[in-house]
Order: sequence, then C-alpha cells, then structure tokens
Amino acid sequence: MKSGFPLYAALVAGLLVLATTPLYADNYVVRTAAIVAMYGALATSWNFIGGFTGYPSFSTAAFFGLGAYVGAICQRHGIPMGLAWAIATVVVAAFAALLGGIILRLRGHYFAIGSIAVVELCRLVVSSWSTLTGGGDGLNLPLMSWPPEELMRFFLFVMLAILLASLIATILVDRSRLGFGLRCIHQNEDAAAMVGINTTVYKIAAYTLSAMFCATAGAAYASWTGYIDPTDSFQIVMTVKVVVMALLGGAGTILGPALGAAAFVLLEELFWANFLDWNRAILGVVIVLLIFFLPGGLLSLRALRRLRAAKIGGRE
Repeated sequence: MKSGFPLYAALVAGLLVLATTPLYADNYVVRTAAIVAMYGALATSWNFIGGFTGYPSFSTAAFFGLGAYVGAICQRHGIPMGLAWAIATVVVAAFAALLGGIILRLRGHYFAIGSIAVVELCRLVVSSWSTLTGGGDGLNLPLMSWPPEELMRFFLFVMLAILLASLIATILVDRSRLGFGLRCIHQNEDAAAMVGINTTVYKIAAYTLSAMFCATAGAAYASWTGYIDPTDSFQIVMTVKVVVMALLGGAGTILGPALGAAAFVLLEELFWANFLDWNRAILGVVIVLLIFFLPGGLLSLRALRRLRAAKIGGRE
C-alpha cells in the first residue's frame, strides 16, 4: 500500500491540475484538459478488456458512438440531459453484454477483426436509419444557452467525473475476484477455465464495463458539441488512438492508460502546433519509439527505478 502512495498522490495532483485549469488558463487549454480527461476515461475503459483480460478490442468507437446517438435521441425527445446520459450508459452496457456473449467466443486476431466489424456495422445501421438518427446528415442537439466559458468548464468537470469513476472502478476490479479472474484469463484462458473460473461470464463483465464509460463519455460529448454524425461518431481512428494511449501508459495497470492518454493528447497538440504538415508522421514515429523502447509503458520507468534502487541497496 505504501509503495502505491506516490502513484495515487500523482493521480490526485493530476486531477487537480486539470480541474483548476479554468482558474489560470484560456478556453483552448481548458478544452485540451477536457479532451485529456475524455480520452483518459476511454483508455481506462479499454483497459478492462484489453489490459486486464488481454483481448485486443477495437469496439471503443462503437460504444462511444452508440452512447452519443442514444443520448442525443433522448435529448431530442425532451429527456433531461443527465437522464439521457444515464439511459445511454444502460442501453449500451446491455448491448455490450449481449454482443459479448457472441463476439467473445472469438480469440486473438479473430476477435480483433470482429470488434472492428462491430464499429463498421454500427456506423452503417446509424447511417441507414435516417428516420431515427438523421442518417448521413447527422443530428443537432438542443443548444445550451450558457456562455462559452461556463459551458467549457461544465464539460471539463463532466469528463473529469467520468474519468474518476472509471479509475475507481478499475481499482475496485483490480482488488476483486473479478480482477484476479481476468488476469488468469490473460495468462492462460484454458487453464483458468480448468480451475473453475467461468471465463465467459468474466469476459462479458469486462466487455460491459469497457462499454459503460465509453457510452457515458459519448453521450456527454454529443451534448458538448451539439451535433453528431455517423462518420465522426464511429471512427476506427479513435479506437486505435485509445489502444495506443493504453499501451503508451501501461496496459493492465491502474493508472497507465490515463497517463498514456495525457501524454498522447499533449504530444498531439505540440506537434500539431509546431509541425502542421508533418504532425501525424512525427507523432507516429515518436509513439512507436516510445512503445518499442518502453514495452511496459511509461509506468515501467517507475518500476525500472525501483529495480535499480533495489540492486544498489543489495550491493551495499
């Protein structure tokens, strides 16, 4: 517990830095902080199925987009915003639980391909169901009559709340029987089943948890932007970003995915501002190098320092 204290202290400090940006920064920085919090929540959510369980899921964009559309449709029918977000979370979680019973029969690259197909299928259904979703024209949400500064602050705190909830859920899962079972599945699924772990139920639980926070973030993002369409809501690129963020910070750890999200977004903003024509290429090279030389993610730097300190102490 003591060894984890500095890490949790850093988490609290990071959340405080993000939460207090409206006090010392302009709207651009506040918006960046909100994006960091949103992607932190998405990467932490992916960690349940991808990090703990070891299933390479690319369904994040599907859950995010469905959450955005369910929330938007509810709001357009007069349902209060907060309740619309809750409905979106429940509906998408139920969808993920049902879908998980089917798609989680696949393993390895077959599961990865299947999860990508889910994103594309959701996009096609939403694009075709124009009477409900607006089709390719998208949906406009009721405008919020708040000053831009207040609106930005509000959604910063909303995204921070979703991030905090996903981190608390991660800590609880990590310390529970569910977390133990998921790690066993990651190590050897067949052996886990042989010792009595219901691998199907455990995997569905992880997949559902992964979907829940993505849906809430998607619904909140739709309210924030005031407009959604199928192309932007169901982007495979978003899913790839989330996976890279988790790997960059340290997949399978509690705080790694959120740390990776912060690092990725800040690097992206840095290269976008200074290398407009080559920003994606340079960012890609930097990310590949970081993951190649730090396969355990940024948090592995902390572990390496501990190991070196232990070796030095042993020699003395």
